[in-house]
Amino acid sequence: MSLHTSVGESGRLLTPLDPNPVTIINQESSFPVLLVCEHAGKAVPAALGKLGLADGTLDAHIGWDIGAAGVTRLMAERLDAPAVLQSYSRLVIDCNRPPNAPDAMPEVSDGVTVPGNRGLTAEARARRTREIFEPFDETVASMRAAPHCRALFSIHSFNPQLQDGVLRPWQISFLYRKDARTSERLRQLVLEYGPGLTIGMNEPYTIDDESDWFVPRHGEQSGLPHSLIEIRNDLIADAAGQAEWATLLSRVMHHFVTEL
Repeated sequence: MSLHTSVGESGRLLTPLDPNPVTIINQESSFPVLLVCEHAGKAVPAALGKLGLADGTLDAHIGWDIGAAGVTRLMAERLDAPAVLQSYSRLVIDCNRPPNAPDAMPEVSDGVTVPGNRGLTAEARARRTREIFEPFDETVASMRAAPHCRALFSIHSFNPQLQDGVLRPWQISFLYRKDARTSERLRQLVLEYGPGLTIGMNEPYTIDDESDWFVPRHGEQSGLPHSLIEIRNDLIADAAGQAEWATLLSRVMHHFVTEL
């Protein structure tokens, strides 16, 4: 039986032994900023084994955003802010992509073949969408609709260099499309609290409807101030780095909130 058809008698992908796809922190908080982390986890449903991958593959950037969950959790704690984190590896389904996008369940990621995603049937894709993507997406939509929510930010991380060895010089970047004002203000505040940092704007990625979800579907559709925050993952790979960046960004958020 192939990896992507190994489901229970109920026809469901997830079992009670699998992690909940959604983790909510400070759900009752009235802090006006919602934090989101789509690539917080690297879990794989038991029915999919390890997606046919070698040991350790899911620990790399292709499996999740290294350090992003730690920074998000610490920010939520320090700000007493609500946060929504997603538990499963982006290779199972990328919750910052439209579910029908080719790279939402990639057969190859950064040159690594993902056997468990090869030749997925429409029903196999639908199960992942229905049981992982939709609960996470609906939770974000519900929490951003709360009356006290006045801004939302998604926390991500990126590799320090490309596969060809070209270094990426930015320590932190802000991704946006229509709401340039929010990202520009965050850039200014980061420089105020962290002088000397090299900051990217729409680096190392850009936003579009075909391959992005948070900015078009949650940020722009809500009309709320928003930005997708990317931190270079070598800076937040350990607890000390996560604490340092969570402290910086918490100060930035405190200041930003006073201006809302």
